[in-house]
Amino acid sequence: MVQHPLGNHHVGPDTLLVTSETKQTGAVHTTTENDPNRLRDRVGRARVVLWDFDGPVCRLFAMHSAERVAGDLVSWLAGRGLHGLLTETEGESLDPQVVLRAVGRRHPGTDLVAELEERLTQEELRAASSAMPTPYADPLIRTWTAVGSRLAITTNTSPRVVRTYLAARGLAACFAPHIYGRTQELHHMKPHPHSLHRALDSLGAAPADALVIGGAPSDCAAAAEVGVPFLGYARGERGATSLRAAGADVVLCSLEPLLDVIRRGPARE
Repeated sequence: MVQHPLGNHHVGPDTLLVTSETKQTGAVHTTTENDPNRLRDRVGRARVVLWDFDGPVCRLFAMHSAERVAGDLVSWLAGRGLHGLLTETEGESLDPQVVLRAVGRRHPGTDLVAELEERLTQEELRAASSAMPTPYADPLIRTWTAVGSRLAITTNTSPRVVRTYLAARGLAACFAPHIYGRTQELHHMKPHPHSLHRALDSLGAAPADALVIGGAPSDCAAAAEVGVPFLGYARGERGATSLRAAGADVVLCSLEPLLDVIRRGPARE
């Protein structure tokens, strides 16, 4: 059973919408006057919403250290005499997906890549048991579904992990069967738009009728390549800065304003 130590509640002063026009002075404290309208415009035409998983839906490695997982993958390779597959930077990475991608680039389609990917999947499954729900994500997902929007997950996380987490939160029906995650074809991981194309094709949706909610620059890049409007989510100013640098013009530091927009419904003329 998945444990949810903080439940689904708001944590900290992060109920802010950040756009490229917002003045920044360290931590974000203010928003521009037109931000709510800009957010409403961004989501108003979305009939299909494509969610990244780790970030907008939950913090997957909240309790299960991603840094330790990356180190374990590097150690596993070294134990097989394969540490030379990684550059010094890759070998010191704190992100297990960096390690996986590096091996995948050099030995695509091999049993080595399949085994490494499965090892990461098992670690992600363990992490799912203590993943932290993103504040406001659960009610936002349910509300958006209730008003008739169709939702999908497009992620670099294993789809087995996504299904496990969503089932434990009672959210599986909001997305199923539209969960498109990492496969052993690692070159299809975002920023490659493969998962977005799969979702749009399956849902029969045009890019202009969709919205991507993503927490990483790779999400922004994939959305731009497909031509899907993008809404960024960041846990703090550092993440927001990275998303803006990647081209995101609307970034949320909390999902609360988005939930409020969906609950209010379309603007009246």
